[in-house]
Amino acid sequence: MALEINLVPDIKNEMIKALKLRNLIFFICIVVASASVVVSIIFAVIAGGQQAVVDGKKGTIDLLSSKIESYGELSDFLTIKDQLSNISAISDRKQLLSRIFGVLSALLPSGPDTITISELNVNFEEEEPTISFDAQANAGSDPFIDYNVLDSFKKSMQYMRYDYGNYIDRYGKTIPAYCMIETGSDGATFYDQQKGYYAFWLINGEGCNPSAIEEVVEEEVEEVEENSEGAEGPDTEGPTESESESPVVENIVAGYPVENYNGETVVRIWRTPQYNEWYQTGNMSLDGSISDIPHFDSSCITYSGTEAENGEIHWASTNNSCLLVPDGTDGIAISDSSNGRGNSSELVLRFSATITLNSEVFSFNNKHLIAIAPSGRYNVTDSYVQIQNMFAERASDCADGDTACESTINTGGQ
Repeated sequence: MALEINLVPDIKNEMIKALKLRNLIFFICIVVASASVVVSIIFAVIAGGQQAVVDGKKGTIDLLSSKIESYGELSDFLTIKDQLSNISAISDRKQLLSRIFGVLSALLPSGPDTITISELNVNFEEEEPTISFDAQANAGSDPFIDYNVLDSFKKSMQYMRYDYGNYIDRYGKTIPAYCMIETGSDGATFYDQQKGYYAFWLINGEGCNPSAIEEVVEEEVEEVEENSEGAEGPDTEGPTESESESPVVENIVAGYPVENYNGETVVRIWRTPQYNEWYQTGNMSLDGSISDIPHFDSSCITYSGTEAENGEIHWASTNNSCLLVPDGTDGIAISDSSNGRGNSSELVLRFSATITLNSEVFSFNNKHLIAIAPSGRYNVTDSYVQIQNMFAERASDCADGDTACESTINTGGQ
């Protein structure tokens, strides 16, 4: 058996191991350093490329900026763009002062008791607009000067209403306001003694038939989709859709019965519901909803029907939300009442009044607005209304020695 003798001292073995460990550490450091150099080079290339891209984009931006600034109309364009962005907000704040005449025609009584205005002031500076006026009241019969006329005028404020909304076609689409004719040449609302109030729809006007426009768009989309499928196209030898339909009945356009009004083709749309007629044809239900027929969609008035034991339907309309004078009798202040004589030397009661109105009445966004007097009288406020009878010259003071004017007994109190 051979014996091995280790002639290398232990210290030598330790030195050899230390040399191997050193060499390994040197190798690892060299590898890490090499990798760091490679990574640094890569980062430098990326950073240089990004800087080059940024410099290129900056040059492009500077070029476009200088080109834009060279346009002389730039400031005008920016001003117009800013105004266009504010159109919606401006529209929300827009008010129609012309509606004041329709409001007055509803507020002022007509009949034996009359009130005419000699001076009018409208104030929109407050949150709720106010009207102030000097007026004279005439009872129309002895004793003529009667505070009961003024008292009745004041108490009527709590019953004043207004209404607005949209005209709707039979498919539920809103008809643009410019497509509707609501008054005649004299400014009077269209009214039928048996059926109530109505308006004319210019069905052939540009953009006036919203449902027909949508149908045309849908047909064009379907045609594009069919052609995109690679088909040869429709058979042109067969009858077209319009040819296969029955002939158009005279006085019918797009399924609506039409009339001629001042040379225009129009559809009559009732603002006053035709309760029983629409109920029998299924166009109106007892809860007041109307469908499948052109009508006025009111934002203020709700309708309802109740069936009696004998089968008759009793219809009712309610308007509790749209108050013309929100505070009722507290919304009118009367001052400076005195006796006087009118233009025809008739005895009248002179007074000054201030009435606070609902701001919604004058909002531009509230279309087809009308004022409603307690008697149910409708007054269109979006157009000219006959106003010549609303105003009169201020009544004169009682002359010295005018016993009738000075001593007429007032039958009521203020």
